[in-house]
Amino acid sequence: MERVLQQHAIGLIAGLLRERTGQVISEDRRWRIDRAIEAVLRKRGIARNGDILTLLTQPDAAAVEDELVEALLNNETYFFRDRQVFTQLATTVLPALCRARTESRHLRIWSAGCSTGQEALSLAIMLIEQGITASNGWTVELVATDVSSGAIDIARRGLYSRFEIQRGLSVGQMLRHFNEQDDGWQASRQLLSMIRYEVGNLLERPMPGPPFDLILCRNLLLYFDDTAKRAACARLHAALAPHGRLLLGGGEGTLDRATGFVAAAADCALYRQAGQALAA
Repeated sequence: MERVLQQHAIGLIAGLLRERTGQVISEDRRWRIDRAIEAVLRKRGIARNGDILTLLTQPDAAAVEDELVEALLNNETYFFRDRQVFTQLATTVLPALCRARTESRHLRIWSAGCSTGQEALSLAIMLIEQGITASNGWTVELVATDVSSGAIDIARRGLYSRFEIQRGLSVGQMLRHFNEQDDGWQASRQLLSMIRYEVGNLLERPMPGPPFDLILCRNLLLYFDDTAKRAACARLHAALAPHGRLLLGGGEGTLDRATGFVAAAADCALYRQAGQALAA
């Protein structure tokens, strides 16, 4: 009976994650649900896994659901993840986008699924290093969203452990853009002021405001089933400027033309809207 209850709980929680985020837990990764259940029960001082079903019927069931979803989200990230991709952004993509925005000198960038902020901060550092800043006459709107409120709280604080700060940053970048404190490394005010962090679900609503020149949505679509992936691609297509670029994770496969995107580079998962070109 206990095994039946456990399997029922796993099914309910997998459905909850899919409903809230669009993410699907494959059979070979169902162990993540067991770990999430254990973490939530441990936090509440409860030992038996079967009791998760009881918690989900209590008055504070909504809080339990939130905790389970948070525990299931994969917030693995680090600074300048896939360094060669950022090199291509800096040397090829950003210069072309800046040429497309020569008159307005205004760029909009969206980091979708930003986790605890390292990707958005990497973009901010890259913009500073490329001289695309207010002091050089540029207005840059850098928006970073994630479905996890816990991850966004961490990103907004901009405080990272010694282990986290050493993953992807050079010593020079650490010293120029972060301040060492007793409890970790704090991102500079300049960096944090360049980013607007928001809790947001890619599948729930279109992003407000004008279209984006560059969207990073890396290692997110791989957790979606085909239906959710199509919906996400439709949101991304609607949010991207005609001359803009979409960057996916290297392990996410390729987008077919039915999504409205075509490959924009042969050596990384960079896409453009079908029928649109970007000046060289």
